[in-house]
Amino acid sequence: MKGWLFAAALFALTALAQTFQVVSGEARYRVREELLQVGLTDAVGTTKAVRGEVRLQDGRVSGEFVVDLRELKSDQARRDNYLRQRTLETDRYPFATFRPKEVRGLPNPLPRQGKVPIQVVGDLTIKETTAEVVWEGEAEFQGDEVRVFLRTEFPFEKFGLAQPRVSVVLSLENRIRLEVELVLRRQ
Repeated sequence: MKGWLFAAALFALTALAQTFQVVSGEARYRVREELLQVGLTDAVGTTKAVRGEVRLQDGRVSGEFVVDLRELKSDQARRDNYLRQRTLETDRYPFATFRPKEVRGLPNPLPRQGKVPIQVVGDLTIKETTAEVVWEGEAEFQGDEVRVFLRTEFPFEKFGLAQPRVSVVLSLENRIRLEVELVLRRQ
């Protein structure tokens, strides 16, 4: 009888929804470029203006993460202005949003400690385009916090983004790499 009660209680706990809120984070883009008088390098822009939450229940996932694109900064103010005004048009489209649909690799129940490799599938919206992307990475559980590192990549045209064309840029790889590092806390 005790075993049945324990099993029922364990099943009820795993079926309960768990919500995780972003307590800190950083989003980054990387694009390989060849600059006049510099050579090959990665253009990297970052922002800590990341917010959102994810809800897990019965193997399903929902939620939303938002990155304020107006806050992206690289090592070049001219690059940042160009991206804001022409490529991302942040006056009209200030945010990128991601809505997860599936998280692959998470054990059930969720661990209290340890790292697990994961894939997160969902819809990313940049400007007026929404497309499915798959993020690869890992989640590290530490009590009520989860540290997540994820990366994905895609060509500029997937989101209708024009590749920057300026005189000091000799070439620009048609591949945008996105990375996010998040600290989530159980609510």
